[in-house]
Amino acid sequence: MSIHDNLYITESNRFCKEAGMDPNVVSRPKHFLTDKELTAKRTSYTEILSVVSFFSNKLLDSLKGTPILVVVSDAKGYLLDIEGDETIKETIKQFGIQIGSLFTLEDTGTNVISLALQQKHPISIIGTQHFHSFLHEIACYGTAFRYTDENSLLGSVSIMMPIQFQNPLFLTMLTQAVDSIERELLLRKQNKKLDIMNQIMLSRTRNGIVITDENGITTEFNDFAQQLSSNKREVVIGRNICESPITGTYFKEVLERGKIFKDEEIQFFDQEGKLVVCLFDAQPIYEDDNMIGAFGQFRDISDRYFLQKKYNYLAYHDDLTNLPNRRFINEEIDNIIKEINAGHKRSLALLYIDLDRFKVINDTFGHASGDNFLKKVSERLASCLERNDVLARMGGDEFIFVLKDFEDSNYVMKKAEKILKLFEESFYIGNDELHTSASIGIAIYPDYPISMEKLMVYADNAMYKAKEKGKNRYSVYTTGLLAGLEDEYRLEADLRRAVENDEFVLHYQPQIHPKTGTLVGLEALIRWQHPSLGLLSPDKFIRLAEDNGLINQIGKWVINEASSQNKKWQDAGFNPLKVSVNLSTQQFLTKDLITFMEDTLAQTGLDPQYLVVEITEYMAMEYEYSLKVLQKLKEIGIGISIDDFGTGYSSLTYLNNFPIDFIKIDKSFVFEIIDDHPNAYIVKAIIKLAHNLQMEVIAEGVETKEQLDFLIDQQCDFVQGFYFSKPLPADEIERIYLDKNNRE
Repeated sequence: MSIHDNLYITESNRFCKEAGMDPNVVSRPKHFLTDKELTAKRTSYTEILSVVSFFSNKLLDSLKGTPILVVVSDAKGYLLDIEGDETIKETIKQFGIQIGSLFTLEDTGTNVISLALQQKHPISIIGTQHFHSFLHEIACYGTAFRYTDENSLLGSVSIMMPIQFQNPLFLTMLTQAVDSIERELLLRKQNKKLDIMNQIMLSRTRNGIVITDENGITTEFNDFAQQLSSNKREVVIGRNICESPITGTYFKEVLERGKIFKDEEIQFFDQEGKLVVCLFDAQPIYEDDNMIGAFGQFRDISDRYFLQKKYNYLAYHDDLTNLPNRRFINEEIDNIIKEINAGHKRSLALLYIDLDRFKVINDTFGHASGDNFLKKVSERLASCLERNDVLARMGGDEFIFVLKDFEDSNYVMKKAEKILKLFEESFYIGNDELHTSASIGIAIYPDYPISMEKLMVYADNAMYKAKEKGKNRYSVYTTGLLAGLEDEYRLEADLRRAVENDEFVLHYQPQIHPKTGTLVGLEALIRWQHPSLGLLSPDKFIRLAEDNGLINQIGKWVINEASSQNKKWQDAGFNPLKVSVNLSTQQFLTKDLITFMEDTLAQTGLDPQYLVVEITEYMAMEYEYSLKVLQKLKEIGIGISIDDFGTGYSSLTYLNNFPIDFIKIDKSFVFEIIDDHPNAYIVKAIIKLAHNLQMEVIAEGVETKEQLDFLIDQQCDFVQGFYFSKPLPADEIERIYLDKNNRE
């Protein structure tokens, strides 16, 4: 047992030792559910096991090819389900691990099921961390799952595998699967409550209610249903609802097939000839699993229908918070601006709100807590709405206040101060106390006409200025911000001329073998030789190129220039090297990419094996398209590298199926790999994963000898970064590296 083992493992093994357990003797479960008890337990867990099985199978599918077992227990530790590798199943039977067996520390010693149920966080027990030696060749990962609304423990989900397949990423994947399980269970629980509520009759409801028996004979027709339809209760009661020309078809489906209808729009004319528009729900009523009738409910939406006929309510409101959404607020602002431009005396201001550090909350406490947190924030923000204010959720953690028809700008500033004070008190999500603040950008509609889009840009820029100043504050849009925007517009115009005037150059950053220091490749990186501003790095103009559609044209220039330069070096007698070029998302998605690559290689004469294209994880998310394109590039002979690995969406299945040669570890991970920082474990895991998939690893951003030594120790294949060289022009690459390579 290592001194670095977690406390819960250390304490568990100490208990086993003090209890007199022999580590070399197989410790089997001592308590088992009878067949009757097991059937009853699994029956009570039917829905839970169904949800867990669905996400467990998704986890198993994503790890196809890895011998792995998924084990599910109830809250006491009784095994209820085992899925996965059949060989492991047969092996663990020898140790008494089977459905219905009870796992406790007292009976079975240190085990993943008991510890997962005890701890409030995911756990791992690897090899010799187990007390008993028969488990030393097994790696286990586990975590408990709960009803998150009441924090009641339901059970645990664990995965186990031969120790040679251990990987810290498995614990992350298991945690994500359990988060999905908890979300689905909570959703189903809430839906059950709604189903029960829909069957409760409230005499004062403002909905029209119809209830029938199992044969469709109407037994209840409430007062509001009479008002809505102009039909008398005594006329409707006792009639077969299936004969109704309005709802008969729906009730027939409910009674004969158990079908459920929700929010069906129904239109009919009452006895006075007035058009009535309703949303209609219908569902069966059950008692002890036997259908005893049908329940129908009408909600009159006639007023809303006529006032907002062209609008769909759901399209204009946010599902999570029920606040107006971006579409609603854009139209609201646009209409006010039109009235102002038409000469109406109106005032308008935007307060663009972004929550500070929300991503940390979401990542730390999970998406369910993050969603609940956003609901709490929206409720608190709504508390300071006044008569002429509108609050909307723009998406993610961004909200906006539209302030209308105020007398002076002091109202706007006071509103911003009031909003900031709302965040001085903590938010409570379950047992967790959460804190955040807000950054607010203010834009007041000026004395001259501007568009809704420009006003939104002003507010957004002011909000980012508030963040730059330290967050938890507001910033008002000023002409200084406008000057910054004007500079950006000028740069965009210059960028278009740069394409025409061939003002771009390539610099090349060496890729080095970490042990020998030998040059093994180069990454081509674009620079802009601006006529007045000098040499500009990509971060100054690539985003502009993406926004205005020039990125594809620039990207093609980079590939052609890099291929041509590499061929020139080879023709000059230098040792052949691979040169890597970055593909933008837009370029990767163009239909002529393959044709362009073939034409470029043919025109430059470069052997395809000396060209490598780098894509990001985000590009690979469109699986079918990405697989097809990458396979075609591979058929040509071009190398493929995944850039910035670890910062986006990674799927082990995708990595396994894509024809990838290199994985590049993002410099953000390399920067913090010293002194047992968590990123060190991520880097180790990525290198091990890549090597297992027969891929080579390039670590970028290496700046210190300590980082280099760590990467050498982890058997990283290649490195690049300022420790060796910054990106250099082609002539300096020749002088410093290629001449030396030839001499060696």
